[in-house]
Amino acid sequence: MSPQVAGVLQLTALIAALALAYRPLGDHMAKVYSSEKHYTPEKWIYKVIGANPAAEMRWPAYLRGVLAFSAVSVLFLYLLQRIQGSLPGSLGFSSIDPDQAFNTAASFVANTNWQSYYGEQAMGHVVQTGGLAVQNFLSAAVGMAVAVALVRGFARSRTGELGNFWADLVRGTVRILLPISVIGALVLVACGAIQNFSGIHQVGQFMGGTQEWNGGAVASQEAIKELGTNGGGYFNANSAHPFENPNPLSNLFEIFLILLIPFALTRTFGRMVGSLRQGYAILGAMAVIWIGFTALMMWTEFAHRGPAFEIAGGAMEGKETRFGIAGSSIFAVATTLTSTGAVNSFHSSYTGFGGGITMLGMQLGEIAPGGVGSGLYGMLIMAVIAVFLAGLMVGRTPEYLGKKIGTRQIKLAACYILVTPALVLGFTAVAMALPTPADSMTNSGAHGFSEILYAYTSGANNNGSAFAGLNADTQWFNTTIGIAMLLGRFVPMVFVLALAGSLAEQKPVPETAGTLRTDKPLYAGLLVGTILIITGLTYFPALALGPLAEGLAS
Repeated sequence: MSPQVAGVLQLTALIAALALAYRPLGDHMAKVYSSEKHYTPEKWIYKVIGANPAAEMRWPAYLRGVLAFSAVSVLFLYLLQRIQGSLPGSLGFSSIDPDQAFNTAASFVANTNWQSYYGEQAMGHVVQTGGLAVQNFLSAAVGMAVAVALVRGFARSRTGELGNFWADLVRGTVRILLPISVIGALVLVACGAIQNFSGIHQVGQFMGGTQEWNGGAVASQEAIKELGTNGGGYFNANSAHPFENPNPLSNLFEIFLILLIPFALTRTFGRMVGSLRQGYAILGAMAVIWIGFTALMMWTEFAHRGPAFEIAGGAMEGKETRFGIAGSSIFAVATTLTSTGAVNSFHSSYTGFGGGITMLGMQLGEIAPGGVGSGLYGMLIMAVIAVFLAGLMVGRTPEYLGKKIGTRQIKLAACYILVTPALVLGFTAVAMALPTPADSMTNSGAHGFSEILYAYTSGANNNGSAFAGLNADTQWFNTTIGIAMLLGRFVPMVFVLALAGSLAEQKPVPETAGTLRTDKPLYAGLLVGTILIITGLTYFPALALGPLAEGLAS
């Protein structure tokens, strides 16, 4: 069997698995966020945090809950790293430096999981399991809560109430993320991933020196790392490490976990707004982009240019032989079109165009299908903009799901899509202009520029993957990427929740013969076109200086 055919079969099996899980999981999540029942463990949590889960919140109160909880999470994770040297189970590692601790705390709370450290050489068991793994659950639950609040904004009318943040946070964690993660961890253990609390072991000689590995609760952290579209690896090699991702079966299962909730949330959306066809339209737009990017990546990486590629069967530099071109390409597209950032190969070693595809996937806003929660609300923002553009073309007041898209709504949507480009392009320009940050580049020319552009694209879009050639463990990059991660995560949430509040206050607009049908393939095509055009106009000049220049020169 040729590698290309094997790749197509893997992609087909993945699509089939996602299709089987789509309906039951999507319906389950809709029930979770619509239920008025509180389980006993949830009541205990509400009592401890002093929250009343039955109290409805308007968007400013909901936003305050998101920001307050996230601020406390950043502080807790920062302090935990700063006192690591005094904690049991630290494996002899010292406390983390202030700039590194800030960067890591901001990264995991922002669902970015950018790592400028070697996990197996810096973090002990307590920080890994009690800090980083916990935030993998909570940051994902925050993203889902904000997405559900926006869906309620479309579904409700004549009220500014969007639900209760604390109830959404707890339910998303207890009823959705935790059960699936337990099953996922068991599957990964069965595939060969490790799960223990052992210390550091000497495993043999390597190039004249001693090779050592430490154990850890890897499978449990790996499951929520992928399911919650987090991406932070227990080891520096991330999902290329055999302890995290042992074989092709575990690799395909991890990709399945990455895509599972983001795709299924489109059915949750359709169920909650009372029209499954609306959810299918969003799903169709996401699927077209994802399949298109995957096919383009596989074609790019399988292209043979010279005898070395012919012998290797493709561009195998930086890729695991366990996964090959196909398994690496599918994983790379899945992780950059979502806000996961996990890697099973090194994107810096991809062909020039292949590296550009991973970068463009993040620059789309990671909405195909995007991160857990963030992908859905990002796509709905783009849906609002697409409706607005369609209204301009036919001279009608734009409407979406029975809500008028007026001046206030389109301003909020415009502000949302401007935040991350401003952060990415602004920080990249400053880093290239200053002498010190450029010293961190391993490569010069177009590829060196791509390293820095990729780093800020990854940070501001809450992805977390890296081009690998950049030495990001400096005060400049730890601080600026940390700021980009926090602003890129929480400033857009302000506009999402404000938009949700303004929509919930409206009266429903009756559908007429002139109303644009947003549940049809024509609209899904318009939505895809809008996304590609806006992203292309925003980032093309920067991409032309980096991956496009490199790809054309090779």
